[in-house]
Amino acid sequence: MGRQPKQDKDQLENHVESFRTKRELSRQELADLVGVHYQTMSYIERGEYAPTLALALRLAAALNCKVEQLFKLKVSI
Repeated sequence: MGRQPKQDKDQLENHVESFRTKRELSRQELADLVGVHYQTMSYIERGEYAPTLALALRLAAALNCKVEQLFKLKVSI
């Protein structure tokens, strides 16, 4: 999956960085845990890259939380 169009980014709340820092992990450490490059973690945290479902699930497992806690829609469906 690639970078998101601006309108998609604006509708998604991303809490990966806050969960990562609460767990005192560097971007590199989290990237190693989930099997991606540390730069990919940077893109995800800035909302410039939408992770695949598999990667979102690995992030949630590594951060000991639910996917819904990491990523939330800003708008109601």
